[in-house]
Amino acid sequence: MLTTTLLEQELGCEALYRPYPEEQLVAGFTSDLLSDVMGNCPEDAVLITIQAHTNTVAVATLAGVLAIVICSSRPVPDEMIAAAREEGIALFRTERNQFRMSCEAGARL
Repeated sequence: MLTTTLLEQELGCEALYRPYPEEQLVAGFTSDLLSDVMGNCPEDAVLITIQAHTNTVAVATLAGVLAIVICSSRPVPDEMIAAAREEGIALFRTERNQFRMSCEAGARL
């Protein structure tokens, strides 16, 4: 079982915004192509990406994503954090690349 709390505590992700600490993530999806996310990301998933901008939050909202993890220590603009707060989507950052983050999150799903 993977929750937003475990993303931070077990996987070492930096929580930029976490509205629901025990929210259970039931799937994962890794992509940097936002049209791919819109068409293929399952609901209640964690989205793993390097796309650190407000459009990512907008697409995550449409797809029913519960959490976004920005990889490779990419800077996350304040506008993205504000958008995540407005939409109630948990937002994290990690130094891991997308492959490593996907493997580690997937092992807990």
